[in-house]
Amino acid sequence: MATKRAGGSSRNGRDSAGRRLGVKCFGGSRVRSGTILVRQRGTKIHPGKLVGIGVDHTLYAQAEGLVHYSRNYQSRKKQVSILPLLQ
Repeated sequence: MATKRAGGSSRNGRDSAGRRLGVKCFGGSRVRSGTILVRQRGTKIHPGKLVGIGVDHTLYAQAEGLVHYSRNYQSRKKQVSILPLLQ
């Protein structure tokens, strides 16, 4: 017979909340300056024309226009750009 009872799972049972990462504005969306396009860890998607990058690698629009995602097949990098609206 066991002299000690089975211990519970008291060291388990916790989890952190999701970080809400990912694409916030999809291709073809119309955005204003300062709109967040992508929240990410590291540069999974790189900034293109009229797109800035924050200290946490968040990509944001620097001008009003349409969102355009593309891929550079030579370097295999995804990037997001803003196509300015014609006035």
